[in-house]
Amino acid sequence: MRSRPDVDPAPLVDRLAWACERLGLGRATLGLMVVTRDEMAALNGEHRGKPGPTDVLSFPVDGPEAAGWPEEGPPPELGDVVICPEEAREPLPTLAVHGLLHLLGHDHEADDGEMLELQERLVAEAEAASR
Repeated sequence: MRSRPDVDPAPLVDRLAWACERLGLGRATLGLMVVTRDEMAALNGEHRGKPGPTDVLSFPVDGPEAAGWPEEGPPPELGDVVICPEEAREPLPTLAVHGLLHLLGHDHEADDGEMLELQERLVAEAEAASR
């Protein structure tokens, strides 16, 4: 897969870095890709068994364990967030936060709304901080 030259990743990287700091992850790495509809459909089919594209996918590595990661040694690898702008129903920075929360073990399909409430709070705080 290749990166999308028509999408500036800087605002997404900034939002992810801000959200990581806000969530207490001052030391962590993660990957970010912005892909085409066809690339996302292939990923969604291969990894979730669902036909067609979606807006965001997350591929966790160290996941929830990152919060208690030791200070010495390399930082935790959160995983990868993949975003498809053509499928986005939310602003791309919001999708980046959504993907990050999934990397950290949150699951809006299994919880009682906590993940989406946290997402909304983080997005609102980030927007207020950028004014």
